[in-house]
Amino acid sequence: MELCRFSLDFQSRTTVKSQALDDIIVEWTYLNAPPTPDISDHWSMFFDESLNINGAGAGILFISPNKDKLRYVLRILFLASNNVTEYEACLHDIRLAVELGVKRLYVYGDSALVINQLNKEWDTTHEKMDLYCKEIRRWEASFYGIEYIHVVRDKNQAADALSKIGSSRAQILQGVFVQDIDTPSVGADLVDKPHNETLLV
Repeated sequence: MELCRFSLDFQSRTTVKSQALDDIIVEWTYLNAPPTPDISDHWSMFFDESLNINGAGAGILFISPNKDKLRYVLRILFLASNNVTEYEACLHDIRLAVELGVKRLYVYGDSALVINQLNKEWDTTHEKMDLYCKEIRRWEASFYGIEYIHVVRDKNQAADALSKIGSSRAQILQGVFVQDIDTPSVGADLVDKPHNETLLV
């Protein structure tokens, strides 16, 4: 037969070398790994509150995508509990972010109550807290993305230091913006009763 002119040699399949197999696994893993989120246009904001015999205060620290920092002190001039002061700080920081044109924002706070209520993980059993949550969510429509993240107090020291300036009525440092808050942003007709309110966590 004419096919006999060709020499056909059969060889068994060789084992794939371990390095080649490792390369295939690495490449497959890379291609199937979830993409790393782009945070180049995200701002970060830290907020905290402080109460003492002189009154209440709040501190806000903004960090831009370029790592520029903006510092704000709020002097709360009405009778307020810890949680109300925390909510005032959070609400004002969101309003400031809108004024600055921020569209993507990470909000960091050490109040488990405020962060978990805003994330809808905890119920708002207090009428005033519910009003604050609703007001903040109304402002959320101004952002492409906003996320609330709980941090331990050691990670919130800059905002804490600013809040103490506000509550102590100390001299404002150069480069720090200050604002006096005369009345509650929400529920001005509701009497704030700290002893009936959920304790700050």
